[in-house]
Amino acid sequence: MKIKDGLLKSLLSIILIIYAVSIFFPILLMLLTSLKGNREIFTNPYGLPHIFNLDNYIKLIKISNYLVYFKNSIIVAVTSIFLILIISSLASFVIAKYRFMGDRFLYFYFIAGLIIPIKLGTIGILKTMITLHLFDSIASLVIVNVAMGIPFGVFVLTDFIRMIPEELSNSARIDGCSEPKIFYKIIVPLIRPALAAVAIINFIPIWNDFWFPLVLIRSDNIKTVPLATALLYGQYETNFGLIFAVLSMASLPVIIFYLILSRQFIKGLAAGALKG
Repeated sequence: MKIKDGLLKSLLSIILIIYAVSIFFPILLMLLTSLKGNREIFTNPYGLPHIFNLDNYIKLIKISNYLVYFKNSIIVAVTSIFLILIISSLASFVIAKYRFMGDRFLYFYFIAGLIIPIKLGTIGILKTMITLHLFDSIASLVIVNVAMGIPFGVFVLTDFIRMIPEELSNSARIDGCSEPKIFYKIIVPLIRPALAAVAIINFIPIWNDFWFPLVLIRSDNIKTVPLATALLYGQYETNFGLIFAVLSMASLPVIIFYLILSRQFIKGLAAGALKG
């Protein structure tokens, strides 16, 4: 029995190592490629650079408004995540803790957003933004991202809030706490792992979104990183070293964001697994 357990653990370790290598190898390859010139990328695609230099990064900052695009992406992503968490947690609190006519309909109305792709409404969204004079603005991207993120946020947070014993809220009411104070002082601290999970899972598609910036943005000074990266592809020649430098820099916020919230994120996933 012990031999079988040892073999099983060894096999599991090998599988996890292979999986980890398959995840980190593309990231390492991206970083190494960003340190090469165009010719070396094709002659030595998988090897180490002959000379480690930051020319592509320096050129990227000098010849483009990349720092402006970077700032725009951060503003869009952070603002969107903040609003998603606020709106989703408030809606989930009402749905999970109060009984009223249409509460289940309201819940399934939010969940329908997970089933229907928002890109199907691109033309309607474009017309709405033009009517509201929000076309070609960062606000238009934030509104679309919040609309995309709320359904998942409500889906996750409602179940977490339902797990919180009603006795905690009742005790707070007896002590004179108002409903907003119960939400802020009791509910929010207990659902932090779920909030982290919602934030991370929504942050990645918001940061990488290319479609809606392409549709809603025209001015160069408010373009986001994914949209600006497409401009680096030339019709006859493309500087791949420069593109990989962009991709390397663009991946940093996602990695940093995950590292900051990773502990809460893992707790959120574990709590969800235990509930299931």
